[in-house]
Amino acid sequence: MHVLISGAGIAGPTLAFWLSRVGARATIVEKASSMLAQGQNIDVHGTALNIINKMGLFEELRKHHTTEKGTCFVNSKGKSIADFPVEGSAGSPTSEFEILRGDLAELLYNSAKSLPGVEFKFGTTIAGVIENGQDKVRVKLSTGEDQEYDVLVAADGQWSRTRKQVFGEDAIQVVDKNAFCVYGTVPREPEDTDYWAIYHGLDSRVLTTRPDNHGTTRAFFTVMPLTPEKKAEWMSAARGGDRKQQLELMNKELGDMGWRAPRILREMEHAHDLYFQPIQQIKMAKWHKNRVICLGDAAFAPTPLTGMGTSLAINGAYLLSGHLSKLQADEHPSKAFEAYEAEFRPFVEEIQNIPSFVPGIAHPRYAVTRWLFHRLMSTLAYIAKIPWVARKYGYQDKKFQNGLVDDLDAPYPEFPAFESAQAIKA
Repeated sequence: MHVLISGAGIAGPTLAFWLSRVGARATIVEKASSMLAQGQNIDVHGTALNIINKMGLFEELRKHHTTEKGTCFVNSKGKSIADFPVEGSAGSPTSEFEILRGDLAELLYNSAKSLPGVEFKFGTTIAGVIENGQDKVRVKLSTGEDQEYDVLVAADGQWSRTRKQVFGEDAIQVVDKNAFCVYGTVPREPEDTDYWAIYHGLDSRVLTTRPDNHGTTRAFFTVMPLTPEKKAEWMSAARGGDRKQQLELMNKELGDMGWRAPRILREMEHAHDLYFQPIQQIKMAKWHKNRVICLGDAAFAPTPLTGMGTSLAINGAYLLSGHLSKLQADEHPSKAFEAYEAEFRPFVEEIQNIPSFVPGIAHPRYAVTRWLFHRLMSTLAYIAKIPWVARKYGYQDKKFQNGLVDDLDAPYPEFPAFESAQAIKA
């Protein structure tokens, strides 16, 4: 089997790794000229952490920790209102396995790039899907090549061009959460700590700063526009992609927030990775069509509100490759696609089921609602640090227990082809 994968983010290299383990060929095309070191903090947990461990990357994941020691909520003077250290409390939003998206993508790429049958083609995209037939997928690449494959996987992100070509715009449902996010990497200053600092401005605006392991600070704004007119402005800036327009809007709408907002806005003007987007989910009634299937955010972007985008991409890649490995020589890929969807879709839909009060509850508009939110966080922080609560529900060093390093949250079947390959490698 020869599989073409569009996108070298998280899902693509993970899929290529597992396909190689069972003797399939995987060609990954990526529009960027090299792996991108961009992206904010993400974490890996549950089933995805066990898959990372099975790939032999568990210790590498540890080594690339962002150095973040916990989460704190601060007031306009930077004073902590509530803090949740990773060690010594329960329920910290900071994970033991915080890692930058770019670092994780690099780890996955390095693990796959030298495997038999794996080829990465950077600076290359799918210019057109010429045929998605019963016997093959035929594509034209941006290099001018006309190639045939057994399977095409669209893993090129939330606004996948490959998905649009094959499924059309009507195949997706966009669920808008009435919020926008802006992030960028800025110089680290002495005032920046090893905590994820979260500041709530009024009028439903939030600014956070987070440490990283590269000596810089990752800054992140989220805003829920208060009127349809303001939302239209934010949407125009997000869709247009004009940096000047985006910066002007940010300075106009966020400059009076207080705390570190003026400094962060100044430094974001020079950020090499400024990213500006609406917070929206992608849902599809069916993830595949004949020999083409969508994976990761292209199929089921859950939004950063869930904290599960990375784990879903890893889980999905493992399951999809596993079901493909069970096909007999004369069986159509759609059989594997159907089995994969039947097993994984219920979990994905559960993750995408975001309560209606999210993200509004974390974006207070008025001083009184902000005060109430802070009192809630302060109470929770106090409870989380009660010794018996911290011991029972808090940080626990991940160790092997019955072959697992973390509790499973998603389907994690054993596929015979994977187990045989593991035994041969050992």
